[in-house]
Amino acid sequence: MREAAFVKQNKDKWLEFESILKNKTDIDPDQLSDLYIEVTDHLSYAKTFYTNSNTERYLNQLASKAHQHIYKTKKEPKNRLISFFTTEFPSMFYQHQRELLITFLVFAFFAFVGAYSTAGDGDFVRAFGLSDGYVNMTLENIEKGDPMAVYKEQGEFNMFLGITINNIKVALFAFGYGILFGVGSLYFMMRNAIMLGSFQYFFYQQGLLWESARTIWIHGTIEISVIIVAGCAGLVMGNSLLFTGTYPRLQAFKKGVINGLKILMSTIPFFIIAGFLEGFVTRHTEMPDWLAIFIISGSLTLILYYYVFYPIQLHKKKMKALMPEELIDLNNQQSTNYE
Repeated sequence: MREAAFVKQNKDKWLEFESILKNKTDIDPDQLSDLYIEVTDHLSYAKTFYTNSNTERYLNQLASKAHQHIYKTKKEPKNRLISFFTTEFPSMFYQHQRELLITFLVFAFFAFVGAYSTAGDGDFVRAFGLSDGYVNMTLENIEKGDPMAVYKEQGEFNMFLGITINNIKVALFAFGYGILFGVGSLYFMMRNAIMLGSFQYFFYQQGLLWESARTIWIHGTIEISVIIVAGCAGLVMGNSLLFTGTYPRLQAFKKGVINGLKILMSTIPFFIIAGFLEGFVTRHTEMPDWLAIFIISGSLTLILYYYVFYPIQLHKKKMKALMPEELIDLNNQQSTNYE
């Protein structure tokens, strides 16, 4: 890699680290250690390929400043769990917006494939989407005049608990399959998306598209969204095996596993919310349309804000916090590298 390209690719991380040290910003110790390890890896890379360059001197100075600060005794903050969800995870997840987009597009495409296939072959929903038992039960419920009766069969709490545990298991599979270089997670997304698409089109064929959508997506908006996020976690882990950057492969994989687990952990509160909605709210099929739309819209807004817009906001705040002279110094350094 050319030195100028190397600087351009990594300078935001270096500036962030330098700003944290200079301003004595209070951040999570593990996040600080991760930044330090990354900078020292970049320093080793620069020493190997850009000996006696401005980049090597800059990184050496930055690593030296950080060394003493990093290896002070670390104390876990009392509000570690809160800081994880409000700062640590969203800041880290900004780096993985591309994987999230890829996972979403794969899911959306195969949901369409499931719907299209069901439209062309009435038996597709039984063969590749839903089981015969579930389809037959749903048809019986439609004949009885209560198509969504499946959500009323269990008690509220038992359904909430069972659905939540099952969804977390599904998320673990979506993540675990990522060990197959990310392809496993994408396959898992494909399979579940085809099932969803065929399931939704099945209700359309019965003339119940709106009734099914307004009911299912009360809990499904969050449930499906965080399953996609769990697939993203698997893709992050798989990508770390293929695209190591400046890291040795084993270290890149460890970093990918850690980041993937953090993404997976972020989904747990949302699975609990989805389980609560499915157990206690979805069963009330008599609720007015406006209330169902309000819940669905609120759920979608929450997911988009937390996983898309909030990480971008945090990143912009970090960039604004960088000292102007630091930006000028590094830009001058980059110009020198081009020469």
